[in-house]
Amino acid sequence: MKLSEQLKNERPMLSFEVFPPKTEARFEPIMSAVEGIAKLDPAYMSVTYGAGGGTSQYTVEIAKRIKAMNVTPLAHLTCVSSDEETVRTQLTALQAAGIENILALRGDLPEDYVPGPYRHASELIDEIHRFSPDFCIGGACYPEGHPESARQKDDIQHLKEKVDRGCEFLTTQMFFDNDLFYNFMFKIRQAGINVPIVAGIMPVTNAAQISRIVDLSGAFMPQSFLNIVDHFRDDPASIYEAGIAYATEQIVDLFANGIDHVHVYSMNKPDVAAAIQNNLKGILGKTK
Repeated sequence: MKLSEQLKNERPMLSFEVFPPKTEARFEPIMSAVEGIAKLDPAYMSVTYGAGGGTSQYTVEIAKRIKAMNVTPLAHLTCVSSDEETVRTQLTALQAAGIENILALRGDLPEDYVPGPYRHASELIDEIHRFSPDFCIGGACYPEGHPESARQKDDIQHLKEKVDRGCEFLTTQMFFDNDLFYNFMFKIRQAGINVPIVAGIMPVTNAAQISRIVDLSGAFMPQSFLNIVDHFRDDPASIYEAGIAYATEQIVDLFANGIDHVHVYSMNKPDVAAAIQNNLKGILGKTK
């Protein structure tokens, strides 16, 4: 099913992200985790795409297997390190696998970056539309502003351009303060961006994740969250439980404020995905 249709449902929906292995030797262990998450029957599952397309073959294969398990797949596709042939080869593979949904991303700039045919996700969106009108295309957005954008106003204008070029839904970067997200929602709706917004939530279940999150996203961490990390840092079982509780509380607040679609960055951890879904089973109407 195309996510543009699925996201029209005005009921709480939970989806999960998984990532492919970097080597063939890791494929089956990661596939086992993917299958564990798929058994939870999420609204859909997204599959990331390594820098420069390094995991492209695994992205397609995992998306294809998710589809075979009767879960809607969303395949990531990045472009900044790719040429037209690479992108079209990937689109051909996705089309052949029956994958309808693509999250079109620029991707991180490599250290030796040399500008190619795609400098922005909007150019990838144009390429996907030229290849086939049948794909449902999503994009990324940043509640706290894109790290490379000096002003949030400019970032929102670029986001509007992306939507105007055919982006049908947006998924946010992870955030830990819902008030920042609500402020962002107000601003983008005022700017005329009316596509569905999927809120991205990252459960932090070990202290080591904090530094990685700061390096990757620069997300603001409220004092209440930092207090949890500081207090339970040296107690793995407690920080695991507290991290899931904090993410669950964020999601409950989002649902209560009319944000029906939440995407959990579950880091290939079926236990984390299951714990959060179990905490929300009454809200989601899940029996599993």
